Amino acid sequence: MNLNPGGVAAVEIKRIQSRGNVWYKSLQRLASSSRERRAQRRAILDGPHLIEAWRARGTPAEALVASETGYARTEVRDLLEGTSARTCVVLADRLFDAVAQVATPVGIMAVVATPEPAPLPDRLGDAVLVDGVQDAGNLGSILRSAAAAGVSDVVLSPGTVFAWSPRVLRAGMGAHFVLAIHEGVRLEALLGRCSGRVAAADAHGATSLHECDLRGPVAWIFGNEGSGVSAALAGQASDRVRIPMPGKAESLNVAAAAAVCLFEQVRQRSVKRRGGPA
Repeated sequence: MNLNPGGVAAVEIKRIQSRGNVWYKSLQRLASSSRERRAQRRAILDGPHLIEAWRARGTPAEALVASETGYARTEVRDLLEGTSARTCVVLADRLFDAVAQVATPVGIMAVVATPEPAPLPDRLGDAVLVDGVQDAGNLGSILRSAAAAGVSDVVLSPGTVFAWSPRVLRAGMGAHFVLAIHEGVRLEALLGRCSGRVAAADAHGATSLHECDLRGPVAWIFGNEGSGVSAALAGQASDRVRIPMPGKAESLNVAAAAAVCLFEQVRQRSVKRRGGPA
């Protein structure tokens, strides 16, 4: 994808009205195809919140794209005119709507190069290992909880949804930009690097979450929405942890379960720091 149509300078705003525009066709392919986004290692950020979170990293976007209606809004216009993006484009509303990633777009999106994560450390401390989670909203929520809980490494198995898909990005609410996200990793081969507990979330696990000592390093494993953590991974875990549920629900949504587990870990460490009982 040529992200600098006609060699336009960064401060110049290009206006596109035609579906036949070569640059617009490239944007359409990127917007409509997860395979294209993976191949190009690019992502589309929708809305001012994600764009501001990206800008906070200090890395320019490849392109900022606004609709005509969006550009009439002060917030959108300020983003476009104050950006260091390589390319700034205003699209006719009908063109913008055709590539928007949401049903009711705010009127601005960015095209960014997905960051290359640092190599996995030789010894893995606190981490979240995601085994075959396929719902984009669930993965985004897990990433958001991990970032909020202070976990820096998130490792995804080959069967997990693409971390940089638009829905995962929206659910993550900027978490992507403070995490090291490692995709396509065989988790079974990684467990030997874990320096502390390996805890598999399991609705039928032998250990209650509240009885598990989480004060040291923990690598959490959260599994597929239907089948849970694979037997091969669960068999290698030091703990198979269940969340106590006195109600009638059989299990929690995987994103909710991840939040409960991660913040029980935060709670236990907070108690330790204050010098009280764990």
